[in-house]
Amino acid sequence: MYSMIYLDNSATSFIKPNEVKIAVNNAINNLTANPGRSGHLLSNKVAEKIFETREEVKSFFNADDYNVIFTKNCTESLNLAIMGLLQAGDNVICTIYEHNSVLRTIKHMESLGVSVTILDCDMQDIPDKLCEVINENTRLIITTHISNVTGEVCDIFSVGKICKEHNIFYLVDGAQSCGHIDIDLTKCNVDMFTFSGHKGCLSITGVGGLVIKNGVNLNPILFGGTGTDSENLVQPNLIPEGLEAGTIPTIPILSLKAGIEFLKKNFKKITKKEENLSKYAFFSLKKLKFLKFYSRENSKNVFAFNVGDIDCNTIMNELNEKFSIFVRSGLH
Repeated sequence: MYSMIYLDNSATSFIKPNEVKIAVNNAINNLTANPGRSGHLLSNKVAEKIFETREEVKSFFNADDYNVIFTKNCTESLNLAIMGLLQAGDNVICTIYEHNSVLRTIKHMESLGVSVTILDCDMQDIPDKLCEVINENTRLIITTHISNVTGEVCDIFSVGKICKEHNIFYLVDGAQSCGHIDIDLTKCNVDMFTFSGHKGCLSITGVGGLVIKNGVNLNPILFGGTGTDSENLVQPNLIPEGLEAGTIPTIPILSLKAGIEFLKKNFKKITKKEENLSKYAFFSLKKLKFLKFYSRENSKNVFAFNVGDIDCNTIMNELNEKFSIFVRSGLH
């Protein structure tokens, strides 16, 4: 292991718990059979572990009245939620804070006859401004939970209340929030919640999820083998099987189970340390007068800044090559 300072955890958490490493090793050595395809003992054992992981995810997000669809990442989860729900003539509302996983997907849906409204306001004003743009065709509202640019937190409780009052589906992008703050989907009236395993949930890459409320019906965006109703050439209308075409990523899913179990045992300790580090980073960076700083004091572990008018990629390369400090640059 070389000496470095890794400050890119919002892209992928680097240090994985030993419990996750053990789970991956055990899965590779002992649990590589295909769940849901064969009927032998090992296949059934893996299927049982997958089921246990779904239950662990539901427990973590207080989502008893929900189903868990496994995907390969949060991007696929967002595509499934958006493309699986919207139809020509619908209106979808999102905000300027959204990731390209949302913006590019709704832009595609716009070409298919969906009208798109992008709310341009401060994060704290989203609930109030939403009421001004909702129309009779609005079927879906999408907000990020925590911005991956500024670290600002959306009030999903208030947005969820508005969606419930107007009978509109609510989709939350939880890529940056899961594992970092307490999330109660039932209390927040969230219909669909997407998460990434390899960030705050500490799994290896290759697994994400869509937590979907019972009664929300999505059209599949992938078609193929499910291990269910195989004699029928129409994709089965079953959750989760009908929305998980093909072999699911067993080893990453089992690493997710270990990551969430670790989080549940150490959540208060982890979030307290994150809070202390976040405050230290904020006030230390704010002292540097040559920085253009874009994040607020209450930002959740994500800070955006420029160094004067110097190109951000130049700064990233300097930090990388001279100091082994790993940060992220780009269009943000």
